[in-house]
Amino acid sequence: MPPTLASLVHHSALKLTVRAGEERLDTPVRWAHASELADPVPYMEGGELLLITALKLDAEDPQAMRSYVKRLAGAGVVGLGFAVGVHYPDIPKALLDAATEANLPLIEVPRRTPFLAISKAVSAAIAEEQYRAVTAGFSAQRELTKQALSDGPEGLLLALAGQVDGWAALYDASGAVVATAPEWATRRAARLTADVERLRERPAPASSVVAGAEDRVELHSLGTGRRPRAALAVGTASTLGTAERYAVHSAIALLTLTTERSRSLHAAEQRIGAAVLRMLLAGEPDHARTVAGDLYGSLLDAPFRLVVAEVASASAARVRAGAAPGEGVESGAAAAQTAAPASASAAVLAVAADASGGGDPLAALVDVVDAAAARSGEALLVVPYGRRLVLLVVDGGAAARACAQYAAALEAERGAAGREATASGEEAELVMGLSAPAGPIAAATAYKQAEQALSVARRRGRALVEHEELAAGSVLPLLADDAVRAFADGLLRALREHDATGRGDLVASLRAWLSRHGQWDAAAADLGVHRHTLRYRMRRVEEILGRSLDDPDVRMELWLSLKATSTGSD
Repeated sequence: MPPTLASLVHHSALKLTVRAGEERLDTPVRWAHASELADPVPYMEGGELLLITALKLDAEDPQAMRSYVKRLAGAGVVGLGFAVGVHYPDIPKALLDAATEANLPLIEVPRRTPFLAISKAVSAAIAEEQYRAVTAGFSAQRELTKQALSDGPEGLLLALAGQVDGWAALYDASGAVVATAPEWATRRAARLTADVERLRERPAPASSVVAGAEDRVELHSLGTGRRPRAALAVGTASTLGTAERYAVHSAIALLTLTTERSRSLHAAEQRIGAAVLRMLLAGEPDHARTVAGDLYGSLLDAPFRLVVAEVASASAARVRAGAAPGEGVESGAAAAQTAAPASASAAVLAVAADASGGGDPLAALVDVVDAAAARSGEALLVVPYGRRLVLLVVDGGAAARACAQYAAALEAERGAAGREATASGEEAELVMGLSAPAGPIAAATAYKQAEQALSVARRRGRALVEHEELAAGSVLPLLADDAVRAFADGLLRALREHDATGRGDLVASLRAWLSRHGQWDAAAADLGVHRHTLRYRMRRVEEILGRSLDDPDVRMELWLSLKATSTGSD
């Protein structure tokens, strides 16, 4: 506890006597200051014990003393020490009455007690309190470190809650509650998710205070990068003291160490991940499992899915034939950020699900998926592959679900903004392809599936396409491509020009004949013409196109061209 008026009065060497305001002696004293100014208020900060001899005061004027004492109380002065036997043999009645009326502690200082002795006593008490706080802080740091090493973040939170006589909670990068201590604080911590999200929008390190009806909560961001990796909440009944503040700062440092891996360690893990991916794609699952070890081994023990992601605006520039996994890898989140070209990095992707609060879409994807995997305790492999990003996720796991949920949030944001995904490169929009479940032996096949799904996602303007979707429905939507339409228009142009002269309906006849698999009678009946007429028209088609309808490849190309250019009027 800091020094109080009561502790000074009980100081045997000072011989002080209380003359007024006895009920307020428990008030802490921040400093002892001597001043003979008629109005010392401009020089007060609050919390001082003011020492006077009344050299320049009319201490016997009741009105002047009431005004003087009122100003002191208003400035936060906690007590008034009056030296008797200097200018006045005793405390003047006017000053005593004014102090009693204002309930301001008035302390009589005997002549043999110099003001310097009181100042030294206050200074010594403050220094002793600070020493106790620092000692308690170091003790708390040792205890927190011990708990962090033995029981991880959960043990650290429990020790911190005991140190501050309150509760503590840890949040991940997405704002979800990871751990709380004691357990009853889980519901309270969950109500602060919105406040944690707002804190994450500010550059680290950042902190804020949330005052509630039941407690006072301090929020602190954790991490050394631009975006916080986690957040710490500390709830107490009142403002933290010096010792408690030391404990909180120690917890912040320790949690930062446990949640923010070193750049060199992260780079080493990425190199291992890149090697594992290369071996899987090269058809060497046994070697990949050996290299994966405990770090990624659990991923290879169960079905997994491959996710290939890129930014649609520069997809052509990103595909580098023959690029090796992990080529040009940088450590940490910077690797995901530099995986996109400058034009994409400058674009801002603002969506509600963006854990980073806006920025490079690939880095935001890493944030979301990494947070989901960390919460569930599952392994996750993230490797820059050329200019793309490849993720190996547990089938049906939290990371796979996070990809799907993030893609849904992206598409909802794009729809709300009224934007359509294009290949023009003007918008930096994330696209992902997701493979079917696979094992280590089929990793190369899974990668091809993810690439195929990515191509369809890019073409359709989708944030995510699963490979299973490609086998469902019809192949016809895949024809919605300018290159396909151009080919179809060129192939059928001569027939349409012929029909435009009124010399026969070759396009409709060709459509009917192909739809009936070359059955003359059925196709002629559909057209309402004689089969010989239809035979003549098909010979004209062959003559105009210079191709034989007996060739199955020609029939396939003509049928797909008719479908690709169908307007409903052909």
